[in-house]
Amino acid sequence: MAVLLHELIFKSAERFPGKEALAHRENRLSYAALANELHLAGKAMLALGLARGERVAVYLEKRTETVAALFGATAAGGVFVPVNPLLKPEQVAYILRDCNVRILVTSLDRLKLLLAVLPQCHDLHAVMVVGPAEALPIISGLNVLSWNDALVADGPARAHHGIDGDMAGILYTSGSTGKPKGVVLSHRNLVAGATSVAQYLQNNPDDRILSVLPLSFDYGLSQLTTAFYTGATSVLMNYLLPRDIIEIVEEEGITGLAAVPPLWIQLAQLNWPRDISLRYITNSGGAMPRATLGLLRGTLRHTAVFLMYGLTEAFRSTFLPPEEVDARPDSIGRAIPNAEVLVLREDGSPCAAGEPGELVHRGSLVSMGYWNDPEKTAERFRPVPSRQAGLPIPELAVWSGDTVRMDEEGFLYFIGRRDEMIKTSGYRVSPTEIEEVIYATELVGEAAAIGTPHPVLGQAIVLIVTGRQGTPPDEQKLLSACKLHLPAFMLPSRVEFREGDLPRNPNGKIDRKLLAQEFQNAFMEPAHE
Repeated sequence: MAVLLHELIFKSAERFPGKEALAHRENRLSYAALANELHLAGKAMLALGLARGERVAVYLEKRTETVAALFGATAAGGVFVPVNPLLKPEQVAYILRDCNVRILVTSLDRLKLLLAVLPQCHDLHAVMVVGPAEALPIISGLNVLSWNDALVADGPARAHHGIDGDMAGILYTSGSTGKPKGVVLSHRNLVAGATSVAQYLQNNPDDRILSVLPLSFDYGLSQLTTAFYTGATSVLMNYLLPRDIIEIVEEEGITGLAAVPPLWIQLAQLNWPRDISLRYITNSGGAMPRATLGLLRGTLRHTAVFLMYGLTEAFRSTFLPPEEVDARPDSIGRAIPNAEVLVLREDGSPCAAGEPGELVHRGSLVSMGYWNDPEKTAERFRPVPSRQAGLPIPELAVWSGDTVRMDEEGFLYFIGRRDEMIKTSGYRVSPTEIEEVIYATELVGEAAAIGTPHPVLGQAIVLIVTGRQGTPPDEQKLLSACKLHLPAFMLPSRVEFREGDLPRNPNGKIDRKLLAQEFQNAFMEPAHE
């Protein structure tokens, strides 16, 4: 049984040495070959002076070397820090400084973009350059070498000793305000997550799991860990258009596909092949609109749909079994195996059935807190009073900041993030509830409801929508649908049409915070000179 994260690959290499583990375009690695790449990558990092627990940042698009670098870092006894390839140099530099990165793995093109900011990263010691590296730049104070040269360099082969309670990775989340926070995950967190998810998805060695989400996103990283735990094949993809995903699903015989709601909305509007290989699809990162769910289920008739909820601080939390989707299409399900999910009031007491409260997660997937931020860690990671009786050392749970409710049968329903709830006319309004009504009209491609300051209401509701196939939706029909299904205080004060897609954050979710900033002064009177 794997205890440390990289052992997921080494154990599968013992069981299925010749089986395909990783695929990226024409580059294919068996489990034996991938295990060897991990060994060489870890050895190279040790030769560069990596000490136990030091951080290795990987700033690359998805490719086989990205995976080898991430898992190779833990094999050496270090800690991986996947950096979203969409981030700009200033954002990358912040992460490198914040968690004192020692080794950076990147490409030559990306390294050139970082030249102006790397002098700010005082703990950085070495850069390993993946891909063509004919003329590596000379950077004062840094050891810059190609990935291939590093892998064949002489150095200590013995990795630092590690246990499952050690740090394995740091994933940076965008956060509601200020700079991103680094969520520290242990080997135990990540292995437990792989075990739990693979259990309810019934992953097996015959699965071929498509990786389209960023590996810096816990949901994206989970696609790798579940594949490697079960000996399945992970297919890496850096897609440009949703249509590309359907094509590679067909070409590669993909059996498992994970995406976030904005991507599912786009995929649901496309034509899928009649006989598709998909055994299951999963959704997390927000509620899937019921209209989108209906379209997907109508098209993918033989594909199981798993509706899930997770947060980086606990990796995964809940899932709805496919057999419950008809009865509870709006539910995020119950706790995943080996986790307990509670709905609590502010004082820690349990909410009654149907009463909104904060989702609180306890168990082996609860992360180690925020890197170098004891204050924010203390706010989010706290004991659950009802579970502490007689315990001399309190067990910490993660308080999600998300508002949910639980029905009498224990099924959970997402209401909204605390920092996204709209406060208007004295009411707290979930943007998801408004968006669900809009999606049900089938007049829009995407929709986002946000709150913006209003001198009388506190916040006014602005609805931003895109059309289907570029056609602007009928605003009056949208407002009529809202009036029919929503109370007056939940009606949008303004409807804004946008061409193209709504803005995304690095994890592919609709960027509500950016939209909210844009409409910050939409209803406020300009100051008089």
